[in-house]
Amino acid sequence: MNTTHVNPDARPIAITCPRGKTSRHVIDALAERGVPTRPVGRSEAITFDWNAPETWTPALQGARAAYLVYQPDLAMPGAAEAIASLAALARDAGLDHLVLLSGRNEPGAQEAERALQSSGVDATVVTASWFAQNFTEGLFAPFIAAGELPLPADDCPEPFTDTRDIAEVVVAALTDPAHRGRRYEVSGSRAYTFAEAAALLAETSGRPVELRRVEPEEFVARLAGIGIGADDARGITELFAEILDGRNSTPVEGVREALGRPARDLRAVLADNR
Repeated sequence: MNTTHVNPDARPIAITCPRGKTSRHVIDALAERGVPTRPVGRSEAITFDWNAPETWTPALQGARAAYLVYQPDLAMPGAAEAIASLAALARDAGLDHLVLLSGRNEPGAQEAERALQSSGVDATVVTASWFAQNFTEGLFAPFIAAGELPLPADDCPEPFTDTRDIAEVVVAALTDPAHRGRRYEVSGSRAYTFAEAAALLAETSGRPVELRRVEPEEFVARLAGIGIGADDARGITELFAEILDGRNSTPVEGVREALGRPARDLRAVLADNR
């Protein structure tokens, strides 16, 4: 009788949101280590859509682990329930490790973390401050290209996080069992106000960038103008108003704890983007 044995470590790691700010770096870094990955998403060969639970099991089947990036944000209604449901499916599909990208000090995200941690699957949580790359390739990039940084909340310091740092922590978690069960709170090494960020953007780009306080209704309309759906635009605006209250102003040491080196800061990220 012939029996085929499959090395569990040869199974791929499923990567959600594979074209996103962190996931694409995770895929590249794992490829450099010779670790097989399976990009899953709405525009990928293997479909995965957070809003279509019927896509979840086919995307996870045969994988050994997964990196979970919830879209648009874990603070959105229903996110914790989705994470709990997906974790149960992952457990039943034989995955032995899940790594979740979470938002620092966001109540909704913390609920999703608890749902994952109670799922019975080994898990690692990487909870991050505001992405530094939101200024260069994300939400604010179209506005900054036009010379302004609109903010629907009062200015406050924020230790903007390099998405490459996040990706390195995620890769460490996916490849070293010592990180299982850990929760890493990551940020940049220094906090900047949004006014200081605007000045740095102007300095590194050679173009004026002005911080402008806007009302929430205007910000929702501005987001709609760059193609963000109405519900998501309102949710993002409400999240900004909630978390931009100074709760995340102090830098944290998760990058050093996971990688043994200091985190990068916003100035370094913008210098690399010149």
